Amino acid sequence: MEYRNWNQKDGTGRSISTSLLGYGCMRFPTLPDGSIDEVRAEKLLNTAREAGVNYFDTAFPYHGGASEPFVGRVIAKWPRESFYLATKLPVWNCKTLDEAKAIFEQQFQRLGVDYIDFYLLHSLHKARYDAAKEMGIVDWLWEQKAAGRIRSFGFSCHDNAAGFEHILRDQPWDFCQLQYNYLDTDDRAEEIAGDRGYALTEERNVPLIIMEPIKGGTLAQLPPDAAAPLRALDPAASAASWALRWVASHKNVKVVLSGMSAEDQLGDNLSTFGQFRPVTDAENAAIHQTADILRSHIRVGCTGCRYCMPCPMGVDIPDNFSIWNKLGMFGQKDAIRQQWTAHFPDAEKASHCVRCGKCEAVCPQHLPIRDSLAKLQTELDSL
Repeated sequence: MEYRNWNQKDGTGRSISTSLLGYGCMRFPTLPDGSIDEVRAEKLLNTAREAGVNYFDTAFPYHGGASEPFVGRVIAKWPRESFYLATKLPVWNCKTLDEAKAIFEQQFQRLGVDYIDFYLLHSLHKARYDAAKEMGIVDWLWEQKAAGRIRSFGFSCHDNAAGFEHILRDQPWDFCQLQYNYLDTDDRAEEIAGDRGYALTEERNVPLIIMEPIKGGTLAQLPPDAAAPLRALDPAASAASWALRWVASHKNVKVVLSGMSAEDQLGDNLSTFGQFRPVTDAENAAIHQTADILRSHIRVGCTGCRYCMPCPMGVDIPDNFSIWNKLGMFGQKDAIRQQWTAHFPDAEKASHCVRCGKCEAVCPQHLPIRDSLAKLQTELDSL
């Protein structure tokens, strides 16, 4: 397993050294009723740890609030110093400092730990950060670090480069977490910090954790034309491995999170990071070519994070977008028509959207969800 040194100390005075591959606990395998398949998920976590993964990332809202308690039950069986635990405060749920304190204490109970290695303000943008700071949440969490309950304090961000820079420069952060992959590089986009955001972390010498390196799975299944430049260089390499290697080749990246929901995904990722190779110039050029092709296919840049859910009208927004993107990327009209008409519940289709805007208010990507739902309903029905 490839490891990255942080040039920082943990609470015991040891130098922090994280596995380059981190386990994201947002997309565990699930049972038919939607609950976590705890038997499979625990085996995945144990296999990852035995292979050298030592960074495990969860959050208060993941799996409808079930991720933290489940992770807590698993890690209770491991030596505490053998892993780093990361979790996050859902600041959008905190109207007062007291509410933040209550959630913070609940997280310790769920996880069953005395300290949290990496604690983050979750899914920040400029306005959300400023509100949390005004309530005193930021100062209070620094106090928790001084008390030893947090060992490293940082934030995750879904904002453009300007918003990210505002947050990054405002505190002496121990680390930060960004969405970054070979499709999300343009810092002019509203929802991502892109290359400019990455450069800022180097400039500020703030260690970087990467989320969405495969863009919610989008980069794991490439159409033939997009895959061609990569297959020409290495026919045996998976599409996911190219995405992971690209982002991990950036020198300030300390952990690349992957939400591994199946055994084959874990195996492929362990292979990628077990014998990690930075991308070469020729490989980087091929990846850029693939990115250009993909940008011409994707209908809407949804990562499947599900922050937009639940919809008041029952629309499964991410699943609607997933089907639409598959049509755009792969063009498999017969398969998509079958999925849309025979397997996707009518009650969850985009046609039930009443344009209330609740989804757009919480979307980390700031996507035009309402207009996109209308377009996809028309296009998929036309099949």
